[in-house]
Parts: sequence; C-alpha cells; structure tokens
Amino acid sequence: MPDFTPLDFTTLPLKDADFAASLGPTVVIIPHPDDESLGCGGLLALLAQAGLPVWCLLISDGRMSHPHSVKFPPAARQALREQELRDALRKLGLDSHLLHTLALPDGSVPGPEQATGAAAVGEIRRFLRQAGAQTILCPWRRDPHPDHRATSQLVQAALQELPQPPRLLEYLVWAWERAAPADLPRPDEVVGWRLDIRPVLAQKQRAIAAHHSQLTNLIDDDPGGFQLSEQMLAHFAQPFEVYLDSR
Repeated sequence: MPDFTPLDFTTLPLKDADFAASLGPTVVIIPHPDDESLGCGGLLALLAQAGLPVWCLLISDGRMSHPHSVKFPPAARQALREQELRDALRKLGLDSHLLHTLALPDGSVPGPEQATGAAAVGEIRRFLRQAGAQTILCPWRRDPHPDHRATSQLVQAALQELPQPPRLLEYLVWAWERAAPADLPRPDEVVGWRLDIRPVLAQKQRAIAAHHSQLTNLIDDDPGGFQLSEQMLAHFAQPFEVYLDSR
C-alpha cells in the first residue's frame, strides 16, 4: 500500500469551461483512436469553440481491437479506426486535416529505449516544433495500459529536447477503471483539477459514438474483440474531465 493518499478525482477543484481558452493552441497525443474523445473530448470541443488550433498526433495503428477478424483484416481495421477518429474530430469541431499518424504497432508501442521508439521520439519532437503549440494533452504517465505508458514516455523524451517545452496536461482513460494505488497520481508530482464540460457534453458523447467499431458489433466475426463497456463509458458521461498538471 502507498504511504500517501492518492488523489480523489471527483473532489478536485473545478475550473469553469472558459478556462479552456487560456490554454492556447494545443496538441493532443492519442495512443488509440477513441482516447481523444474519452479522455479530453470536452476540452477539445471547448478549444474549437474558442477558435484555437488543435493538432492531433495518433500514436498507434489501432489494429488490435479485433485481431481475429477476417471481414476486417489488419489494413482494413487500421483504415476504419482512422476514419472513425477523423469523424470524431469533426464532431468536436476540429480540423481533421491537422491529424498526423505514426502508425506504431497497437498493443506494443515501443518505449524510447528501443530503436523504433527513438525514431518516434524524433518524429514527435519535429511535430511539436512545427505545431508551436502552447499546451500538450497526453495520457497520464501511469495510465494502466502499456501503450498509454509508452506514449507518455515517448512524449516526455521528446519534450526533454525542446528548449521551451509547452505546458503538459495529462488526461485519464483507463485510470478510472483499472488503476492500482501505485498507478494513481501523488499529490507531490502533479496538480489535479477538473474542467466543467457541461456546455459541450452532448458534443463529446457524439464524438465517442463516432467510434462505432469500439461500441457496437460492427466487426462481428471476432467474439473476443474489444468493446467499451457501459461501466467504462459512464466515467466519460460525467459533466467534467480531469487533468493532471505537471509541476
């Protein structure tokens, strides 16, 4: 058991929706298509409403949600999931042309210590330099999915090489459902807060619904394929989102 009291997400201070505009031009880092809508779809919609540019970087190819499907072989799954992501971004009010994909292997995103990971760090760094954003949205560093953790490590390595790195805000996906006590943020490493997303909650739900392959039996020939559960989805129907602000 940890010798500290983990943050209680539901009691964190609540910031007004107007706060989103203060974050300026933003890059959102997306391990898999749907993480953007689940973890920070409300904030993305608020940024779009404020007229701020949002660049999107998709890390994995998204192929492993239904690995045994014959109707949707790997290339078709990748294309489907990327199209769902573009549809979701449009529903959030974002320009889907500002999406860049790395196509790293879903389920085995490499860390920066691996050759393919080191190459990805360089590409992420170039992308961030070109975007020139003030804020980066990235999954929580100990979010309990290995691809999310590897994604965080790649981004952290890229930021270390930038002379003036953008503000880093970390968002939650699987930490709501699967986090062990040691996975949760410590009060001394981040400042946590909630963002009121009531003005765009319905918009966020429409973006989540755009990921049909993760919510329905669209891919119906892989009984072991992934679907988001109602219990999981309930966390993302709340009128707020949680952000962890790195110190």
